Amino acid sequence: MLYKLTLDKLNGSMKILVTGGCGYIGSHTIVDLIQKGYEVISVDNYLNSESEVLQHIKRLTGKDIIAFATDLTNLEETKNIFKAHPDIKGIIHFAALKSVGESTKIPLQYFRNNVGSMLNILECQKEWNIPHFVFSSSCSVYGNPDSLPVTEDTPLKEAESPYARTKQIGEQIIQDFAKANPTLNFILLRYFNPAGIHSSGILKEKAKREVETLVPIIEEVYRGQRDKLIINGGDYPTRDGTCIRDYIHIEDLAEAHTLAIDFLVKNEGQGKLETYNLGTGQGVTILEMIKAMEKVSSTKLNYEIGPKRDGDVIQVFADSTKAKQELGWLPKKGIEDIFNSVL
Repeated sequence: MLYKLTLDKLNGSMKILVTGGCGYIGSHTIVDLIQKGYEVISVDNYLNSESEVLQHIKRLTGKDIIAFATDLTNLEETKNIFKAHPDIKGIIHFAALKSVGESTKIPLQYFRNNVGSMLNILECQKEWNIPHFVFSSSCSVYGNPDSLPVTEDTPLKEAESPYARTKQIGEQIIQDFAKANPTLNFILLRYFNPAGIHSSGILKEKAKREVETLVPIIEEVYRGQRDKLIINGGDYPTRDGTCIRDYIHIEDLAEAHTLAIDFLVKNEGQGKLETYNLGTGQGVTILEMIKAMEKVSSTKLNYEIGPKRDGDVIQVFADSTKAKQELGWLPKKGIEDIFNSVL
């Protein structure tokens, strides 16, 4: 087993820096890493997260973790993390602004934050010779693909939003950086649509800004916290006119990051640069997601069709065969599991 191999090699511990550690995916990944034997350092500027998440992580793992409140676009502050912990052996880089709609309104802020932080983290990786790097990328890099499901070899189309373009640029930067540093290892993880919450109910997606992702909005409508759900467009060329996405349970996604680190440790020094899709391979429409929640909750939800949203891709879902074959990753939870987790 990869986990046993990793823990044997590490003698029970390896220090991993998780950027955006108090965010939705970052916090779930930290829990999985700790439960699999890794030591974790979190860094987060709490722009769109809460420091109280650290206490939730402790409740789940029994561990206090070292945490830095750092803006990664500040190079000197970023370097201070590595000066304090020169024994960091891996980085999982989540920290980024992530709203498709918002990125179309303030693109420069997205480029400054997402690309700037990436450059600083990579500079520190080189200076401290950190062997392993996992990048939080996105299915948005595919744009509107010509064929589905997308594989890792599917040509990338024009980005539909500044957010998506920052992910394309991030991948390109890593590719060039990897060529110049052939002893370092990299994995690009292209997420599809993370959803749901931790099975304990303790960790949740808690954003400071207005919720824009589908499952939390559906939950708010179900709980009466939102009057109705506005579907962004109902005349797309899909089976019911609404966009199609590939929804993956957050715990399945978190586990993939641990498996990615395991893989890099196994191949240390080999100059790996691998890309993996992380999705279920099942495309689901917005209306089908609403119907699934209505089934699970036995509640009729209030929704209506509204105008299309700038930056939305019509449909995209994954072929994740490569991740299954090479990382040993297999998503275990489906759409009804996602909605059961939030009830």
